[in-house]
Amino acid sequence: METSELLKKVRKIEIKSRGLTNHIFSGHYHSAFKGKGMTFSEVREYQYGDDVRSIDWNVTARLNHPYVKIFEEEREMTVMLLIDVSGSNKFGTQKQFKEELITEIAAVLSFSAIQNNDKVGVIFFSDKVEKFIPPKKGSSHILRIIRELINFTPSNNETNIAEALRYFTNIIKKKCTAFLISDFMDDKFEDAIKITSKKHDLVAIRVYDELETQLPDIGIVKLKNAENGSTLWIDSSDIQVRKNYQIWWRQHEKFLNDTFLKSGTDEVKINTNQDYVKPLMSLFKKRESRY
Repeated sequence: METSELLKKVRKIEIKSRGLTNHIFSGHYHSAFKGKGMTFSEVREYQYGDDVRSIDWNVTARLNHPYVKIFEEEREMTVMLLIDVSGSNKFGTQKQFKEELITEIAAVLSFSAIQNNDKVGVIFFSDKVEKFIPPKKGSSHILRIIRELINFTPSNNETNIAEALRYFTNIIKKKCTAFLISDFMDDKFEDAIKITSKKHDLVAIRVYDELETQLPDIGIVKLKNAENGSTLWIDSSDIQVRKNYQIWWRQHEKFLNDTFLKSGTDEVKINTNQDYVKPLMSLFKKRESRY
């Protein structure tokens, strides 16, 4: 991609992402993803309604007047984005390709994180870890991430979510918040996600296209697997062919739902024809209600 075109795309995504972060997501993100705990800030005079358990008895005795301890949330967190860059994301029949939707979601989460003084890091993965960007703060760092999202070309096209999760748990030692953003065209990561969810606060963001949910009746067509390059001729007018595809899709849906539920991983599903604001807000509010 030409540099001028890349910069134009980066700027467009930056403007949209910053706008959403400033006007919609900021407060909800802060409430939904808690920091490490509470840290002492200062003491002040007791006021009516203060919790008596917060009284600082040493200062109260010294000044002969009740004072309370004030604590603030230790806000700084590390946020990791685990981003699927496999070949199946180069697909979309609605408003955009899955990879474009992934880029926008990652940008919004990144700007939300830095606005709350969090560090952001990224792992790009296919069937191997393609690139690791260590967590850092700052707008320039986020713009670098967006540039990579737009312009990154993976060396492989297949998917191995388990490999990405293993790398993540090995390289990030302290507990952090992680967003696993993928179309989840993989069914061999059940054990890996259980291990990861025990160590980190993991959220699965699943992007998909409406056409993937059912096979359309369009006659004889040649299908190509975007990940391994294999091709297959099918008669999509055959009711049994369409029925078999529907059975596979439902089984895969059940596998994913069960896997996320058993591992304690929050899941968000976002269609390429859907505004991602509403499902992300639902996620934030769901998490807020737990605290």
